Amino acid sequence: MAKKIKLVKSLVGRKDSHIATANSLGLRKIGDVTVQPDNAATNGKIKHIGYLVEVTEA
Repeated sequence: MAKKIKLVKSLVGRKDSHIATANSLGLRKIGDVTVQPDNAATNGKIKHIGYLVEVTEA
């Protein structure tokens, strides 16, 4: 299964590590959507910036 991740809040003023995590997922501006594999690495990134993203099953 894969996860569809959408950036719903701005990265402006966030911690550098949170911005880097969002960028590593391919999310750069509000509304960006990416599909990532459902694995431990992706789940950890989602947990780190969960307050900025919306996750659905793809």
